[in-house]
Amino acid sequence: MRAVTIRDEELVVEEHPDPVPGKGEVLVRVRAAGLNGADMHQRRGLYPAPPGWPQDIPGMELAGEVAALGEGVERFAEGDRVMAIIGGGAQAELAVAHERLFMPVPEPLDWPAAGGLAEVFVTAHDALFTQAGLGPGDRLLVHGGAGGVGTAAIQLARATGARVTATVRREELRDAVSQLGAEVIAPEGFAEHGPFDLILELVGAGNLPENLASLATDGRIAVIGVGAGAKGELNMLALMGKRARVFGSTMRLRPLEDKALLARRLEQQVLPLFDSGELRVPIAATFPLEQAAAAYERFEAGGKLGKIVLVVQ
Repeated sequence: MRAVTIRDEELVVEEHPDPVPGKGEVLVRVRAAGLNGADMHQRRGLYPAPPGWPQDIPGMELAGEVAALGEGVERFAEGDRVMAIIGGGAQAELAVAHERLFMPVPEPLDWPAAGGLAEVFVTAHDALFTQAGLGPGDRLLVHGGAGGVGTAAIQLARATGARVTATVRREELRDAVSQLGAEVIAPEGFAEHGPFDLILELVGAGNLPENLASLATDGRIAVIGVGAGAKGELNMLALMGKRARVFGSTMRLRPLEDKALLARRLEQQVLPLFDSGELRVPIAATFPLEQAAAAYERFEAGGKLGKIVLVVQ
């Protein structure tokens, strides 16, 4: 099979042996694979894949057709359209993972949308609802509302009846983010629009002091991204005074059981909203597998709405 391959921090497309599904595993012919910030870090040697996953083939999410079944697989049949978050190796013609990680692709979705769905919607759903308990009427602030997780979080929050504000730095993207259901503001002076019951931090630690200042009593700050900086100061007296909670979350290093549970929650609570057309996956651009280096450059350039996705012909 052909696969995107990391060689001395450069990306090339090389031939690799075809993976073989083991007990409980599914072999998938990949049709689309979304890019994520973790892929950028892995390319630089800063975020290795978990043990047991390819270290030189990046990619955490994919969509494709079931090509072969390992012993004991019960959830899927050959030819089924599936998607998943996996530990690595998604940016290839073939990938293998345990059947419990896979979800059926909603019928209305094309391959790029399916390939860019799993990581951002699972991450956003887990942070907003499982961990932070977002509910109808709550006020949510999303920092970085134009990115993949940001656009997913806005839509999920609106679907549950929360009131959403989103910061978007690029003025030309604000109207499109607003159409997803958020009040869109510039990042500067965002605290004036509070108080917020929950803040989804997708940018970095520089927002921490103002996040706390704009937080409502009993509010929560969920840290999902730190691309603009990982270290900041926290006024613990203010934290105590507001009975606030700050927590962080990552997806890649979780064990199979955790990821499988997250996938089942998404199947039950979120995927029907794609069937009905209430949710969508904004796609900023698609690139063929052979142009992976250009896709990574586009991702790192910023200024995009939604996902960058590699497609496999």
